[in-house]
Amino acid sequence: MDRIQFGRRVAHWRGRRRLSQQEFAALMRRSLRWVEELEGGRRQADPNLSVATEIALRLEITLERLLYDPAVLCPAESEIDAVRAALQRHDVLTGRCDDSSAEPVPVTALQRSLWYARTGFQAGHFAKLGTQIPKLLVDATRAAALHEGDDRLEAYRQLSLALELTEAAAIKWGDSELAVTAGQRAVVAAERSGDPVIMASAARHLADAMTAHGQAAAAVTFVTAAANRLQGDLVQCGPEGLSVLGMLFLKAAMAQAAVAEADEHSPDALARAVPGFLDQADEHAERLGHDDNLLWTSFGPTNCALYRVAAHVQLSEGADAVAVAADISAASLATLPRERRAHLLTDRAIGEKQAGQREDAVDTLLEAEELAPEEVVCRPRTKHLVEDLRLLGVGSAEGRLRGLADRCGLRG
Repeated sequence: MDRIQFGRRVAHWRGRRRLSQQEFAALMRRSLRWVEELEGGRRQADPNLSVATEIALRLEITLERLLYDPAVLCPAESEIDAVRAALQRHDVLTGRCDDSSAEPVPVTALQRSLWYARTGFQAGHFAKLGTQIPKLLVDATRAAALHEGDDRLEAYRQLSLALELTEAAAIKWGDSELAVTAGQRAVVAAERSGDPVIMASAARHLADAMTAHGQAAAAVTFVTAAANRLQGDLVQCGPEGLSVLGMLFLKAAMAQAAVAEADEHSPDALARAVPGFLDQADEHAERLGHDDNLLWTSFGPTNCALYRVAAHVQLSEGADAVAVAADISAASLATLPRERRAHLLTDRAIGEKQAGQREDAVDTLLEAEELAPEEVVCRPRTKHLVEDLRLLGVGSAEGRLRGLADRCGLRG
């Protein structure tokens, strides 16, 4: 790494640690001019290992991360196209295996593949899903077509869950049309599985996609119909049933908030229905009794609180969103997957922007980036927030925002 690149990385991590150049100089027992020259790449010689090691120590990162932290790779358009192409395949569309001699993948292998991909998603690794999902969809479709009896039903469960993952990834990629397509297919596969838990799980994903695609009113109608139809069965299905039932009401709340925000005539009246859905989700979380991650829902009291933050943000109630976020304990958050925690931080950052706390919003985004980089630098939603903050101005956080914008691929 040359001295210019090294200097930029030092400046980046100094900004992340909220240290001024003068403060960093004091920690290094050097002059302000030394720091300015170092970060500007104007030192005559590249830093030796002992200096780099001390810098890493003062910035509270490993030397390896200071020197070699790789750039975040966002999904290429070709990878998203590959997922879309997989959904358009004849065998995946019709559920018919094109090659009758093909051996179906064992359902246990499907379960392992899905677990691996879904775990990656919850860790905030969205880019690599573009290469994992197509094979998962093809394998699950063939398994559902060729297996018989209980294995066929399990294959349909795995197919529905794979399509749910496709929907969730498409939302992260900013492709709501692809998300709706995958969500609709997930609902169909879930019905064929005969499992009410999977049916409810698929319904909550489709509602999420419909809301993102500008069909929020239809999403409210659909997801509440699913809850009314399946509730009796779900409460008999133990913790998994309570988890997906609670998620249906959380998705109903978000869809209703989107309906209210888009309405020009009576938004306040429509918004009054949002707390009712959130309260119903809270009731099921209380029955569950703890935070859990059954069927990758992250459902429990803490995730319900996260959705309250998100609903306030959707309704442009930034101060309320920030207040609710502040009441969520660090210990509770620590039980959630990285994706959920980073998503809360990006929601909180939007709330801070809405409340006029724009410097805080930048620091919150940097915190989210450190936790799950792809949630920040790859998502169109977050890039729009960064653009808004640049236009509005962020005072003393301008330098930190500039670095974040660069990492998001935003120029100018």
